[in-house]
Amino acid sequence: MSSANAKPVLFFALVAALFIGTGFMQSWNTTLTIFNMGLISAIMALGVNMQWGYAGLFNVGILGFTALGGLAAVLVSMPPVGEAWSAGGPRVLLALLVGAGSIVVAIMAWMRLPKGLVRVVALLAILIVGFMVYRAIFDPARDAIESVDPALTGYLGGLGLPIILAWPVGGLFAAGAAWIVGKTALGLRSDYLAIATLGIAEIILAVLKNEDWLARGVKNVTGLPRPVPYEIDLQSAEWFLSLADRIGADPVTFSSITVKLSYAALFATVLLILIWMSEMALKSPWGRMMRAIRDNEVSSEAMGKDVTKRHLQIFVLGSAVCGLAGAMMTTLDGQLVPGTYNPLRFTFLIWVMVIVGGSGNNWGSVLGGFLIWWLWIMVEPIGLWLMQTITMGLAEDSALRQHLIDSAAHMRLLTMGLFLLLMLRFNPRGLIPER
Repeated sequence: MSSANAKPVLFFALVAALFIGTGFMQSWNTTLTIFNMGLISAIMALGVNMQWGYAGLFNVGILGFTALGGLAAVLVSMPPVGEAWSAGGPRVLLALLVGAGSIVVAIMAWMRLPKGLVRVVALLAILIVGFMVYRAIFDPARDAIESVDPALTGYLGGLGLPIILAWPVGGLFAAGAAWIVGKTALGLRSDYLAIATLGIAEIILAVLKNEDWLARGVKNVTGLPRPVPYEIDLQSAEWFLSLADRIGADPVTFSSITVKLSYAALFATVLLILIWMSEMALKSPWGRMMRAIRDNEVSSEAMGKDVTKRHLQIFVLGSAVCGLAGAMMTTLDGQLVPGTYNPLRFTFLIWVMVIVGGSGNNWGSVLGGFLIWWLWIMVEPIGLWLMQTITMGLAEDSALRQHLIDSAAHMRLLTMGLFLLLMLRFNPRGLIPER
């Protein structure tokens, strides 16, 4: 095996050793919890790598596309709330159709009317009248829906379908939002795309937090269906108890590990399929064209390539992968909590994974996903142990000792920043750089 091929294998083996060591030092439940989120983080990093590593597109709205995937999990899997639908469901749908129709009519008027004051006035009139009609229909319907048992529901619910179907739907939601952003911002300077993606992420998050009729807002949606068995069901199954008895395992612990392994099998299958598809695409003529556009847009345009169209393609694809990962994460959590979506976790950390792993290399992004997520979780307890060790000689009531121990909670931020700076200084192409 050549050194170029041995290096990635060595890095993956070291990351695997970190997870195995966590299992022995702490518990296998903890290890599997970190591993499952590592799988989802690797999928997110893979989506961002498609945009940045293939085409050089700077997306700082990963948070929004991930949140759309979480919304899809609710809309697809939760059972419909019949009373809420009776109270205002049809009127909400009608209001949304009126709003969409107003936008379509406004676009058609803008395209067909001649330039001048008449076109501007007509456009404003259509949008203002459409907005007023939309609000006249939507507001009372929304209030009626949100007044239906707000402590438990207060929203329309979903379709009651298997939650695995929400994963591709989450990708479609994110792809649709990416298409809108891409049609607006791609073709302009790169900083416009960054601003547009940041803006759409904040808009999506604001909608999730404030539109209770859609997904209960900050009251959260809990109890999402699972694609794997519940622990309590396994603990009451004769075959499972017999298996636990044969291997000498505690049924409660064994059921938790079995559920986490089931999630890991599902997530790993999705990740492997995405890696295979990404590698095939990257090695195809399309992938070589994308890298050529990334390296020199002017030359690619001179060769007859539609740069904006190709950028839109890869931007939509990468965002769809992030939406898919968002739906998987909400499935794993079993709940949608809009307050947990923050840029530090769902944008900055994913970018660190891509940069540290090696942008432009799919396997590098996967490696970065597992490594950075393990560090993100484990640095705080390691930092606490380190501070306690350093301050062993100080008195229990020492102000310095208490300050250093309290500072351990911030170790993850310091470690991530330091790790990223060292990588950019000494290995800017990442652990597994693009060939």
